[in-house]
Amino acid sequence: MSDALALQDIVRTFPQAHGNLHVLRGANLAVKRGEVVALVGPSGAGKSTLLHIAGLLEAPDAGRVLIAGEDCRALGDDERTTLRRTRLGFVYQYHHLLPEFSALENIVVPQMIAGVARRDAEVRGRELLAAMKLADRADNRPGQLSGGEQQRVAIARALANRPSVLLADEPTGNLDPETAEDVFGQLIALAKNVGLAALIATHNPALAARMDRTVRMEHGLLVTV
Repeated sequence: MSDALALQDIVRTFPQAHGNLHVLRGANLAVKRGEVVALVGPSGAGKSTLLHIAGLLEAPDAGRVLIAGEDCRALGDDERTTLRRTRLGFVYQYHHLLPEFSALENIVVPQMIAGVARRDAEVRGRELLAAMKLADRADNRPGQLSGGEQQRVAIARALANRPSVLLADEPTGNLDPETAEDVFGQLIALAKNVGLAALIATHNPALAARMDRTVRMEHGLLVTV
């Protein structure tokens, strides 16, 4: 399996009134296609910062981000936006669905932004909703869905444009334990089925144990658990 995502010697420092805060001190990580990796560590350790850098939402002070072997350092803003749209999928702790649109429309919109015809986008959307066991909820708006259903729609939306890398920040953090187990199981199954490389930040050791391997943020570095 080749590396879908590689982070090489990532450094990120934030200026503070009392001096610099060194969040990442040369972090390294490679995630292969079809591999699901848990990212763990205490709050404030830098997990979200690492995910933002991996997702090209934030630039590191030093180091390289490679997506499917492509070095992203020299990319302009438009190129980075295109890469995020076509190769990266994001899932957050809160679903961030558009409340005025149905579940299906929330999955169709990002595809149409990427240039997919509406009819094809709807076919893809219904396939993903069926995979997430939400085929009968396609026409419901987010406010008509449970928390678990909302998050499953958010996962389907993240996969709409067939990304090669999925980045998730506490994707089940707002759900009760039973619902979290169910949603997470569907996320893992879907990622494995399509050969995604997934990096998932979590505080839940039971969920981390279900992934292929675990890396921990420690003193600005990534350590394999």
